[in-house]
Amino acid sequence: MAEQVNTLCDQLIKAVNVMMDMNSSQRYRLEALKFCEEFKEKCAICIPCGLKLTDQSQPPIVRHFGLQVLEHCVKFRWNTMQQRDKVYLKNNIMGFVSKGTKNILEEESHIKDVVARIMVEMIKREWPQHWPEMLRELETLSLQGETQSEIVLLILLRLAEDVVTFQTLPTQRRRDIQQSLTYNMEKIFAFLQNTLQQSVNKYRRLKGDATQEAKAKGHCRVGIVALNTLAGYMDWVAMSHITADNCKLLEMLCLLLNEPELQLEAAECLLIAVSRKGKVDDRKPLTVLFGDVAMHYILTAAQSADEGGLIERNYVFLKRLCQLLCALGTQLCSLLGADSDIETPSNFGKYLEAFLVLTTHSSQFIRCSTQITWGALFRHEVLSQEEVLQDVVHKYLHSAVTNLVKVGFPSKSDSPCCEYSRMDFDSDEDFNAFFNAFRAQQGEVIRMACKLLPMTAFEMAAELLRSQLRLSIEVGSTNSKAGEGLCSIFSPSFVQWDAMTFFAESVISQMFRTMDKDKIPVNAGIELLKSVLEYDTRDPLILSCLLTNVSALFPFVSYEPDYLPRVLSKLFSAVTFEIVDESKAPRTRAVKNVRRHACSSLIKLCRDYSHLVLPCFDMMYSHVKEMLSNELLLTQMEKCALMEALVLVSNQFKNYEQQQSFLKELMIPVSSLWLSDEMESALWDPVQFLSFIGADKAPADPTLEDGYGLNRSRISFCVYTILGVMKRARWPNDLEEAKAGGFVVGYTPNGSPIYRNPCTEQVLKLLDNLLALIRTHNNLFLPEMMAKLDGAYAKSLEMLEVEKNSILGLPQPLLELYDAPVYKTVLERMQGFFCTLYDNCFHILGNAGHSLQRDFYATDGLSEKLINSAFVNLENIPDYRLRPILRVFVKPLVLSCPPEYYEEVLCPILGPLFSFLKERQIQKWQVINQRSQLCVEEEGPEENPESQEMLEEQLIRLLTREIMDLISVCCIPKKGIEHHKAHTDVDDEEMMATDSAHTPASNAAHSGGPSHPDELSELGKCLMKNEEICTTLLVICYSALSWRDTLTCQRTTSVLCWPLIKQVVNSNLTSDAVTWFYTSVLQGLQMHGQHEGCMAALVQLAFHVYEAFRPRYPELKTVMEQVPEIHKDSLEQFDSKLATPSHQKMADKRKKDHFKRLITGCIGQKLSVRDEKSTGASKLIMRGLDTVC
Repeated sequence: MAEQVNTLCDQLIKAVNVMMDMNSSQRYRLEALKFCEEFKEKCAICIPCGLKLTDQSQPPIVRHFGLQVLEHCVKFRWNTMQQRDKVYLKNNIMGFVSKGTKNILEEESHIKDVVARIMVEMIKREWPQHWPEMLRELETLSLQGETQSEIVLLILLRLAEDVVTFQTLPTQRRRDIQQSLTYNMEKIFAFLQNTLQQSVNKYRRLKGDATQEAKAKGHCRVGIVALNTLAGYMDWVAMSHITADNCKLLEMLCLLLNEPELQLEAAECLLIAVSRKGKVDDRKPLTVLFGDVAMHYILTAAQSADEGGLIERNYVFLKRLCQLLCALGTQLCSLLGADSDIETPSNFGKYLEAFLVLTTHSSQFIRCSTQITWGALFRHEVLSQEEVLQDVVHKYLHSAVTNLVKVGFPSKSDSPCCEYSRMDFDSDEDFNAFFNAFRAQQGEVIRMACKLLPMTAFEMAAELLRSQLRLSIEVGSTNSKAGEGLCSIFSPSFVQWDAMTFFAESVISQMFRTMDKDKIPVNAGIELLKSVLEYDTRDPLILSCLLTNVSALFPFVSYEPDYLPRVLSKLFSAVTFEIVDESKAPRTRAVKNVRRHACSSLIKLCRDYSHLVLPCFDMMYSHVKEMLSNELLLTQMEKCALMEALVLVSNQFKNYEQQQSFLKELMIPVSSLWLSDEMESALWDPVQFLSFIGADKAPADPTLEDGYGLNRSRISFCVYTILGVMKRARWPNDLEEAKAGGFVVGYTPNGSPIYRNPCTEQVLKLLDNLLALIRTHNNLFLPEMMAKLDGAYAKSLEMLEVEKNSILGLPQPLLELYDAPVYKTVLERMQGFFCTLYDNCFHILGNAGHSLQRDFYATDGLSEKLINSAFVNLENIPDYRLRPILRVFVKPLVLSCPPEYYEEVLCPILGPLFSFLKERQIQKWQVINQRSQLCVEEEGPEENPESQEMLEEQLIRLLTREIMDLISVCCIPKKGIEHHKAHTDVDDEEMMATDSAHTPASNAAHSGGPSHPDELSELGKCLMKNEEICTTLLVICYSALSWRDTLTCQRTTSVLCWPLIKQVVNSNLTSDAVTWFYTSVLQGLQMHGQHEGCMAALVQLAFHVYEAFRPRYPELKTVMEQVPEIHKDSLEQFDSKLATPSHQKMADKRKKDHFKRLITGCIGQKLSVRDEKSTGASKLIMRGLDTVC
């Protein structure tokens, strides 16, 4: 046997060398790998060979392979090995640790790691039942030297990770080992602390002796591993172990914060301990860290870490200390309360001063890390009233002003922050995204601080504003590309203005919410407003900041209405802002933003203070009419914004007839243009439409006047205005005022008032042409219409690049583009026109129900008109155009619809729509699933097919989520699900994540305390009465369970599947239909079972479907019998309990646990049941839906 072992080892050594030799060919490397793997799988003498290869005389890669062979034997052969072989292997591994390893500094880390893995694998199979003395043997082993101590520590760390952190072993074994660890934790912690103490003492004693450097490093290495092992336990052991002996361990860790080689690991241990949650009494001892000694060591360590320049290890350590101080503050907030017996620590002031130092550190990341804790302190009912904290608020506000200054870009060197940013951020774009989030977080904390000291905060903001108004503009070295003497976003003056503006806005808004009206500093506020209005600048960036300050100070006008005309004059002048001598060149983004900012400020002012603006309405109206008369003075969006502002003020008329008359007059230009013969002929015919906007002709010379561009702008103006007027025109909020003004025309059966909108008449007469435009736009996607586009506009119906980047999560363009002139290609202009027009048309339809209410739904033949316009040619509409149809039109249409119009309006629309969406999505998801399973990548003509494929898949996911959300809106009562406002456009990823958060998977199905109601909404019942719609909804929802989108699966399982199928439980479904339903749930478990949330929800759903249908459909038992690893005796027992009435009172949780064990085999595994295709499922179910609730 020895000769055979030697021969095999020689062959294995050659194979390992071939695999690791960079000069080996791919063929030889694969053959060597195959030989090694076959040896591990099949050879009967693996253990002797593995032990021989681990000899110290062998190279590290050979020793490592030998240990891997032994690890493979333990993992995959242990249960079939003879007892003597197990003992032989265990003894040899212990012997290897004892005598087969080198000095701690010489032994390779991967050798020590694999030895620890082998030991842990044996422990997981033998301890405590068959190896009760394991801990004592390990402790004895650790006494033999530093290498042995390190390996023992690595064993304990990996054991904790496998059992507690990663839970990589069967449940019962995990429980056994965790219980044993817990039982022996006092010994384990004592061993860890002693090992740490001894290694640190030896290290300190030897580190100053140059002749003992190697030994000192060895002891230091043991200390580091001891700290890492402690960190693996401190997160889950009982707090009593951490705080034992008057917090001796915490004291030791604090001392180590000033030991450069050990301080980082010590800080991480402390951070874990301080971040612990649990019973208040268990955590009380942690307040010892606010004591003199602990606080001294923490602050001294922080000070030393920041000395001597920027060193990466020191910087990482400083971050950990910052996190530690943050966790201390959070812990104090949770321990200290009005009914708590804990007092504010005497060193709380020293803690705050230290924390303030971190808040003003040069690292933007460290500054940001402190904000959440500041917020918690300022909110705390006890600490916020402490005098020491109130004294610090003023200092915090001063630091916040500095922190709001946007400096520290990695590519620049204009601030000490830049050097730190280069370590924290990969690019300026990363830093910019981080800083924007940081600033928003600071705004919240500033507002909290303002609640505590509102006058102090306001005085500080006022002084900062006055200071900026006095200072001259400093452009700096980065001139704007828009012109000489103008700021760029990096200019010193702009970053200061920007920071001051954000601070002032945060403070002033909070002051008005916090202070009593009679305490508001009106005189000071009016003086500030006067100074701002008198300040004149031609710099667009500075002017934009100035406009924000005007908006922030506007509430003071309610005390001095005489200032209103001056405010309006300032805003109107900014609406038409131009840089001097800008000529006909495209405006810069900065100039466009000023004009948009001014428009937004006007709208905000007229929305929030319409009662103040009403006396100036005639003056405003005259001024706006004068501006609108010049067609080239304003963009179409700016024109619409001014009209919206007027409509908002007109709401204060509180007289239906008067407001209707005004809106009629305001809409005359739009009505005459929209209803003209020329416009009508273009809107109703796709060919003429393309000709009207110039998309079928080569682009015109840019130096000449573009008549087609004027046609496009006129269409946009009409659509913008219709949308703006409809969104802004409203009846009074007060019912009595609404009745007196003639806005109430009746009451619903439940007593709710029925309102009429003064814009209804004007909007409805424009509706037919709008629907014609939508139909025309949909028909543009017909192949014959696409062929009519000029070559330059061939891609004009495709997605905008910014939309693609947003969907793919790609970064936005460089910041320097901000002040460059906005040059757009003819293709970009046409793309923007089509995209914006399409979205706005559906926004109009989506808002119509909310704004016009019953007058819209009562339109003659509304459902037919919508079907023949919005839903024409859907088969050719791409996903990125279908999404807004569902999100901004259909969903709001459903949410705003009165119940009496469900049958007449919604059902004729939703039935065909859901049927179309079902076929479309099933087909597309089949392609994705097959592509994922078979790894098929078909190359297309695109320049970047991989990116295009990713984009298409992500769009399908987003569209699927929109569909499931629409079904939820239709079928689930509002109280059972979080709906979005009809007129709010929210990012889809965020929407689905939020919905998932509101529907916990653990409460997914119909059981005690469900996350959704058992009953459907009235509309849901109405839809489910229709056999075809009922079938369609069920097929969509149950097919979605096995689509490769976790969010869709979780949401559908938690919210929709059980309420829908519950409606047909008592129907005469065919056995094939029921089998398909149940199989779909199990297939969902296959696909998504690895996700805890999905798995819990799917198991719940499977349980309820099986429980509901099994008594009538024995075929479900056949499906269950094909679940891998199912115990048929256990299945029989479960079925008998379901069938026997006496067992119906069996505890619900026990039943569910029993069921979960039955189907465990199909979670994430192949299910050997008949693969019914979803495309055929509709017909299958239809045959069984004879009667539906």
